[in-house]
Amino acid sequence: MAHPSQLGFQDAASPVMEELLHFHDHALMIVFLISTLVLYIIVAMVSTKLTNMYILDSQEIEIIWTILPAIILILIALPSLRILYLMDEITNPHLTVKAIGHQWYWSYEYTDYQEIAFDSYMVPTQDLAPGHFRLLEVDHRMVVPTEAPIRVLVTAEDVLHSWAVPALGVKMDAVPGRLNQTAFIAARPGVFYGQCSEICGANHSFMPIVVEAVPLNFFQDWSTLMLEDA
Repeated sequence: MAHPSQLGFQDAASPVMEELLHFHDHALMIVFLISTLVLYIIVAMVSTKLTNMYILDSQEIEIIWTILPAIILILIALPSLRILYLMDEITNPHLTVKAIGHQWYWSYEYTDYQEIAFDSYMVPTQDLAPGHFRLLEVDHRMVVPTEAPIRVLVTAEDVLHSWAVPALGVKMDAVPGRLNQTAFIAARPGVFYGQCSEICGANHSFMPIVVEAVPLNFFQDWSTLMLEDA
């Protein structure tokens, strides 16, 4: 999860988030190189008193500064399109969870099980257990198995919401009357925090998302316990 004074992204917990981090570094290096070149040209033009006729009127330079930006855009666009298709690809999910946004809490339905459905409310500050995070902990976590494709169907009951978990590289708008879908694979066990990312009213800041990824045998025990309690 994020920590105070953090400059970069959270540690990736899914293959898609790993790809997004690599693409971010790739694009950032291109931005640094362009910024350095432009800064050098500005300083050189301002500080020198010499005039070069080939810079003032040169077809070769015009060709270069037309073709070079096009090449740079291609170098950025191709990896970006690849990741967009990877994020949109959902094949043979092992588990489907329906996340429904309300004012101001989330509810989850495990559609592969008839009886597993629950609401997820933020834990008030006075009820937090030691080690829990203020404004981020919930009373019922969304539990999923690790190393398995998970499909999340996202919708809302009242206003626009957005189901977002940065460490998993997932963000999907929850729209009333519309069913959006996204997918992720939790690469390692852990507890991953997110929040509603669409301004949805007075308590928009108080509807966190907590995804707990556990090994498959622990998930089976959890699902059995939930079915017994239903």
